[in-house]
Amino acid sequence: VQLQASGGGLVQPGGSLRLSCSASGFTLEDYAIAWFRQAPGKEREGVSCISMSGETTFYADSVKGRFTVSRDNAKNTVYLQMNNLKPEDTAVYYCARDHTMKSSCSGYSRRFNFRGQGTLVTVSS
Repeated sequence: VQLQASGGGLVQPGGSLRLSCSASGFTLEDYAIAWFRQAPGKEREGVSCISMSGETTFYADSVKGRFTVSRDNAKNTVYLQMNNLKPEDTAVYYCARDHTMKSSCSGYSRRFNFRGQGTLVTVSS
């Protein structure tokens, strides 16, 4: 049972990246999924969350209008499209879920602690 984030890399300010979160060992559509990031020396930050159906999404103020979360339950994958990237977006990004099935995004920053291996995003010129 695991989550795996991928798609990170080096990008210039103003550029775009799309991260993917793939699930194995469980059915992704049974869970709301969140994206977090952690920069060196900083606490982890909840970036976004998407409900099981994909109809409801949440974003941190720091990324609102620039990032878009989506999911393809048939492919067992959640995506994070990141546009207009800034140097302060540099961090390790990872996806996570609650330990309980069928939960909502409510309080995801506190509750979603089953996480996968992250992917490094570096925004620099």
